[in-house]
Amino acid sequence: MPHTGAVSHPDAPIRLGQFLKLVSLAESGGHARALLDDGAVTVNGEPETRRGRQLRPGDVVEVDLPGGVQRATVEL
Repeated sequence: MPHTGAVSHPDAPIRLGQFLKLVSLAESGGHARALLDDGAVTVNGEPETRRGRQLRPGDVVEVDLPGGVQRATVEL
């Protein structure tokens, strides 16, 4: 089940593709790329297509999955 709350990551910043896998919103790097290519990912409410986007504490990532929109927040 995907993570829907806040996630601490000690090595901030973290890349979006890594974060999607860390919080189980993507099963693999390829799945993360497909989600981004399909326009299913937003960061802080803005559409995002770059897997290498650097995330910082406080960023909110949402992914539109078949089961509904899932959200995770980057924290220190």
